[in-house]
Amino acid sequence: MSVHPAARPAGDLEQHRRELTGYCYRMLGSSFEAEDAVQETMLRAWRNIDSFEGRSALKSWLYRIATNVCMDMLNGRKRRARPMELTEVGTPASALNTLPEVTWLEPIPDAHVLPAGGTDPAELAQAQETLRLAFVATLQHLPARQRAVLILREVLRWSAAEVAELLDSSVASVNSALQRARATIADTQPTTDDTPPTLQTAEAELLDRYVQAFEAYDMDSLVALLHEDATLSMPPYDLWLRGREHIVAWHLGIGHECRGSRLIPTSANGLPAFGQYRPSGPGGSFEPWALQVIEHSDGRITGLNAFLDTARLFPLFGLPPVPPQAAQ
Repeated sequence: MSVHPAARPAGDLEQHRRELTGYCYRMLGSSFEAEDAVQETMLRAWRNIDSFEGRSALKSWLYRIATNVCMDMLNGRKRRARPMELTEVGTPASALNTLPEVTWLEPIPDAHVLPAGGTDPAELAQAQETLRLAFVATLQHLPARQRAVLILREVLRWSAAEVAELLDSSVASVNSALQRARATIADTQPTTDDTPPTLQTAEAELLDRYVQAFEAYDMDSLVALLHEDATLSMPPYDLWLRGREHIVAWHLGIGHECRGSRLIPTSANGLPAFGQYRPSGPGGSFEPWALQVIEHSDGRITGLNAFLDTARLFPLFGLPPVPPQAAQ
């Protein structure tokens, strides 16, 4: 006996939330806008569940709604970016200029977008790779329709026919859009190898050494962990630095208040991350300062990305207002 669509339990929709969030995040480049887009998708689905006649899979129907929501949100909007896409590389003496929140690519918690436990390792690695900051930033260079086509075809592995049906288009049009999107990606994707490696023993040891060096503010030890072309960025500041010498000089100069910080581990965009708490509050109390997202490759740290909007990001990542050991 068939079940009327209106009788579908909430779980039928909710089981797609994580994958839809990953799709909307790649489309929008914002963790908060992705959450909003998925919520709007779910609301539209519930409002129109009676009109869903089962002629396509529920998943396809939800993706059609989500795509329309994202297209509406992207209409007339500038792309989100990383500091290194907007300004020339700076120096430790460069001015700190802030830009509005809507300028920046935002990090997203792994728990909101990566497949649940028991996922095939190859599938998990592919999902992590297509969530990394550099890749999502590159996606933002694509027109919205090309962006949707590339994500659906290359990331989610939909067939050209399935994408054509979702977009009310033809297979030829989808293939043409994919070809143009691939060309743009090839032209804009970073040349450095920033694919996140699997956290095996060597990588876990690298992160342990980083925490020890940073919390001790041991710049000699930190330098030993950095790739010679490592970068440091700090949205909403547009300043970014490249190279060990400039990164260390910044930490010993204007960034000296990071001395004595504590780091709490989390994960973002398929990469290791830390909530950073500085002892710069009243009476030297610890207060949230940054969400650090660490890019690394071949046993060296290649990118230190410090997102400073802790009022929004720490609750999103489930990070406490003070580090646990300081609350005792």
